[in-house]
Amino acid sequence: MQTTEYDAIVVGSGISGGWAAKELTERGLNVLVLERGKNVEHIADYVNAVKPPWAYPHRGGRTQEMIARYPVLKRDYPLNETNLDFWVNEAESPYSEVRRFDWFRGYQVGGRSLTWGRQSYRWSDFDFAANAKDGIATDWPIRYADLAPWYDHVERFAGIAGSHEGMAQLPDGQFQPAMPLNCGEALVAGKLKNLFGGRRRLIPGRTANLTRPLEGRGQCQSRNACWLGCPYGAYFSSQSSTLPAAVKTGRMTMKVWSIVTEVLYDRDKQRASGVRVLDAITNQTTDYRAKIVFLCASTINSTWLLMRSATDVWPGGLGSSSGELGHNLMDHHFRLGASGTLDGLDDKTVYGSRPTGFYIPRFRNLFGDKREYLRGFGYQGSASRSGWGRAVAELGIGGEFKDAAAMPGGWRIGGTAFGEMLPEHTNQITLDATKRDKWGLPVVKIDCATGENERLMRKDMTTDLAEMLEQCGVKHVSTYDNGYFPGMGIHEMGTARMGTTAKNSVLNKHNQVWDAPNVFVTDGSCMTSAACQNPSLTYMALTARAADYAVSELTRRNL
Repeated sequence: MQTTEYDAIVVGSGISGGWAAKELTERGLNVLVLERGKNVEHIADYVNAVKPPWAYPHRGGRTQEMIARYPVLKRDYPLNETNLDFWVNEAESPYSEVRRFDWFRGYQVGGRSLTWGRQSYRWSDFDFAANAKDGIATDWPIRYADLAPWYDHVERFAGIAGSHEGMAQLPDGQFQPAMPLNCGEALVAGKLKNLFGGRRRLIPGRTANLTRPLEGRGQCQSRNACWLGCPYGAYFSSQSSTLPAAVKTGRMTMKVWSIVTEVLYDRDKQRASGVRVLDAITNQTTDYRAKIVFLCASTINSTWLLMRSATDVWPGGLGSSSGELGHNLMDHHFRLGASGTLDGLDDKTVYGSRPTGFYIPRFRNLFGDKREYLRGFGYQGSASRSGWGRAVAELGIGGEFKDAAAMPGGWRIGGTAFGEMLPEHTNQITLDATKRDKWGLPVVKIDCATGENERLMRKDMTTDLAEMLEQCGVKHVSTYDNGYFPGMGIHEMGTARMGTTAKNSVLNKHNQVWDAPNVFVTDGSCMTSAACQNPSLTYMALTARAADYAVSELTRRNL
């Protein structure tokens, strides 16, 4: 059996894995990055990036064959022919559901950094202290001050466009110039500023899209095609940013089609010695050795891997001694909000398609506000003017109809609420011994649902936005709730949480597994609570911080 040694092994090449590779190689380590899926070369493999809509056989839609092949992906918008190759083959990699959980995955170099929504917001101490304040789950072992310099670090390199607002619940960062609000959004933002005691604000969405060139990457072209891969490198992905930086050091080795099936554990040294890898093409097994291991395979997959490791010592797997491994699965609940029409802007239109809109930061259960539920929510939305496509449904005829269809339609503004989901011990993943994937490996079984706190919160999530829009002069305001199941937010978090002691968590304050301190877990599985902001920026900061600590501990011979 082949054995190859490295200083560090990184499992996964998505947002967290790319950052681990960059930070560890730049600090002098020889790093092996293991990706279970195929290679995707920056630019060369973005095969649809410049394809016009009429060049797709089904105009970018979905077919009955696709619906049959992707029973999970079909549940929501990701299923379409434009970027189907960036999503998992569900027949090869199934999973089990006790209660419905929509798990949308991307197994390739770059992972979901190729398809993410790029909204990038810092957490505040309101978020890191929330569990302790509310007596929920367990306390975070860190606070905002611990992560602030690492937010600075990753924002500068990733390129986050945003505005400085001075809001305690949404700390400012190291921003590129914001993508400005359009005239409809600015109109509502100006009015909202003078309402509700100034506690509700509408600001430009903070996004990982460049508004000026950075490190050889071009600025955003407003093409509305981010999910196809960006040939300009304008949005942050592993391909455009972190992996090239790691390659530049000459110390990164990437192996694709490499399914890590086990973290190898030395019970005498109480350390991991490396990982076992199954070649997804040849089915051959190889052991790789390293001094440190970073698990960045995504929330559920990293925990799946821990559960399969060191079972001769802990039946529940490496990191299970606290009884928390696999538990406290979270997402952001959403798919509800409000919208209406805007008057007085018929002489204005927009050019291009920004990759972001507006953001209304959380205002509930803050600054003296007290609701019948815990935590809160924020809104993401936009204002826009409808185009000629609105005429299709009218089925009109004649010259006047054609003239009207050639003119822009009316302005609308609306938003979707994203709410925090509380960590619950009963929301969990386990191994399903009765079901196997293409490679004969047991799949995960997911048992997760929202609770009473989320149900109560959802009432305000619609009515609050409707109230704001109406008071800002928006007409014909209506609310909607399209229903939600966990996973739909594609923000899965938890299952290997950080905590203050080995008895209440899987990981310590430096993302080390309590049971094996040379194993670091820095993807979404490490999260102790969910906040309501998009989490990826926090994964980046946690990963960079953990990598810095790992190298310092390695230098001190503590690992």
